[in-house]
Amino acid sequence: MSQNVRGVVAREQGKPVTVETVVVPDPGPGEAVVKIQACGVCHTDLHYREGGINDEFPFLLGHEAAGVVESVGDGVVDLEPGDYVVLNWRAVCGVCRACKKGKPHLCFDTHNAAQAMTLTDGTELSPALGIGAFIEKTLVHSGQCTKVDPNVPAQVAGLLGCGVMAGLGAAVNTGQVGRGDSVAVIGCGGVGDASIAGAALAGATTIVAVDTDPRKLDWAKQFGATHTCNAREQDPVEFIRSVTGGNGADVVVEAVGRPETYKQAFYARDLAGTVVLVGVPTPDLNAPEIPLIDYFARGGALKSSWYGDCLPSRDFPMYVDLYMQGRFPLDKFVTETIALDEVESAFDKMHSGDVLRSVVVL
Repeated sequence: MSQNVRGVVAREQGKPVTVETVVVPDPGPGEAVVKIQACGVCHTDLHYREGGINDEFPFLLGHEAAGVVESVGDGVVDLEPGDYVVLNWRAVCGVCRACKKGKPHLCFDTHNAAQAMTLTDGTELSPALGIGAFIEKTLVHSGQCTKVDPNVPAQVAGLLGCGVMAGLGAAVNTGQVGRGDSVAVIGCGGVGDASIAGAALAGATTIVAVDTDPRKLDWAKQFGATHTCNAREQDPVEFIRSVTGGNGADVVVEAVGRPETYKQAFYARDLAGTVVLVGVPTPDLNAPEIPLIDYFARGGALKSSWYGDCLPSRDFPMYVDLYMQGRFPLDKFVTETIALDEVESAFDKMHSGDVLRSVVVL
């Protein structure tokens, strides 16, 4: 029997979100209904509201979530009611060409729930990243539920569902930062700070944080930045070179998604260094003009990082365990906890740079 619950909906591009009654069906084959305990407010949700992802309005927003499985559909064998889970948007299929090559972290055909959640008038909702978690209960594919230690607070655990994992994985998985490496991170919001924390965890000895906001640079120090550069006052490329022996960084993570900052990342790396693009560009942006000879002359690697190239079943429990051991500072990402009807004000705070992460607690 379907349930009526409260959820945050973006009905029109650029318009304030509203809390509405959402109809959640019983789980069908391979599906699960999860009672949400907490969900982070991610910039991707704002992208959806602004039409920067697609125009399939209305959207059910929210995706960085943790909660408890309430019910499961037929054929679900590795999940049961009562399981404590972090939701993910990479429920691997196991049969696509990436999965068959032994690279499930690149799965090209990830699963979502087959049924739609709707408004009370029957209008189908498009769940953000196939999840839709600014809601009391949501319907997902069972593969989108990753079981973790139930002792970790939901407002902390849920952040692994997107932003923290994207930044952390950009450094550790995509950039393959290792002991003794030098790392620069351009853009020190939640994703950038997660890259800094990941680089510190991996053993990088020089970690440069670059931003234009002094508050964000102060935050970056809490996650392990050894040097900071205010890009309004100093040339980031020259600064990064100055603290890396004149060479540039081994790995540069671009966490902004702008042509200008990507060009800085390109020239701030060492000759055989790696650039990782994890900042999400809007569809109207083009690559910066860089002479082709400079691509050839520098060698190294230019990579894009999708979801931090993570495998949720492997990575989420591991980083929860590291948090519980006091070795990974997940709690430092939470600036404030808010109610479901405060998501719109959280978007405003995100715009002004007043928060690292607002987290909805239900």
